[in-house]
Amino acid sequence: MDESSDADLLALVADSSTTALETLYHRHAPWLTIRLSRRCADPQIVDEVLQDTFMAIWRNAKGFTGKGEPAAWMWGIAVRRLVDAFRRRPPSSVLVQESDLSVVESAEERVLLGIEHGALGGALETLSPDLRAVVQATILDGLTTREAGRLLGLRQGTVKTRMMRARQALREELT
Repeated sequence: MDESSDADLLALVADSSTTALETLYHRHAPWLTIRLSRRCADPQIVDEVLQDTFMAIWRNAKGFTGKGEPAAWMWGIAVRRLVDAFRRRPPSSVLVQESDLSVVESAEERVLLGIEHGALGGALETLSPDLRAVVQATILDGLTTREAGRLLGLRQGTVKTRMMRARQALREELT
């Protein structure tokens, strides 16, 4: 299985192959952990999100259409699971208290919570689904234009154009 492509492994996972899932895990868990850790300072949440990600891959492998890179598809799942983990946290655990240095929060956590509950969250809701998807992939998920294009099944130039339109619409909505 080590020589199989990620797309082939996902097809096998869709047919309930635990060996294929294990191979995907060993291939992708290290870099997913690093990227998630850059967005969340709590290693326990990162571990839970990683586990949730591979459970979602197990359950939804048939959802991979073959368009784009499997790694970008998996990253999209991981980021959505991370956002869900932030939403489930009680508000009191989000606040950083200077007297309690055991509570650590990353800048991304603050931004994601501000997006959900702030003026930007409302402005994002006014965007068309196509523009919102590009904003989520590039800004909130931290993907490059190329990765976002693969994830969304778009050309890189289309991602850039939609991002330009989204920025313009958000500027108008927020001013």
